[in-house]
Amino acid sequence: MATPVKVHGPPLSTAVSRVLACLIEKDVQFQLIPVNMSKGEHKSSDFHKIQPFGQVPAFQDESTSLFESRAICRYVCEKYAEKGNKGLYGSNPLAKASIDQWLEAEGQSFNPPSSVLVFQLAFAPRMKIKQDQSLINQNHDKLAKVLEVYEKRLGESRFLAGDEFSLADLSHLPNTHYLVNATDRGELFTSKKNVGRWWAEISSRDSWKKVVDMQKHSS
Repeated sequence: MATPVKVHGPPLSTAVSRVLACLIEKDVQFQLIPVNMSKGEHKSSDFHKIQPFGQVPAFQDESTSLFESRAICRYVCEKYAEKGNKGLYGSNPLAKASIDQWLEAEGQSFNPPSSVLVFQLAFAPRMKIKQDQSLINQNHDKLAKVLEVYEKRLGESRFLAGDEFSLADLSHLPNTHYLVNATDRGELFTSKKNVGRWWAEISSRDSWKKVVDMQKHSS
């Protein structure tokens, strides 16, 4: 029996939950290893051996160690191509390129403003950190502009990279989940016809429901 891959980090982390959703989509066995970030376990010398920046997730597949959630997801899709959702990262160069361009859009355009909003609106209150309203307003506007592009794209295709759910869609799940369910900014998504339809569909996938369940049991 294959040794399960190891994911180090709390499922409440957006980057960790991205990797977990990918592993579940690909039907790859994994072991989730808790990292108590409030106690600074991610800054320990042992953790730095597998994640040099002291961030989560850290990922191990036998002797292979990786970090950065999107790189881990690509690796999982390539190495375990024949398992689970075989089309998650495309099956030909054009499909992969289309997925990659929307993964880049997520990382470069969607993630920066949405991450600020997630931290300021969902996490700062829990951590007793004062919210920065000007930062919130600025990133709300940035995200709204990004989602205008998404609205147009999703009027042309069912999912971002085409008519099949892919890693490009999956990568948006963590931040959007918090914004829709744990802040007052959900209308950024739900008020748009195509983005709202897309979000309802991708967030109802069994893989993501399992991740959310893991988050509930870890909080």
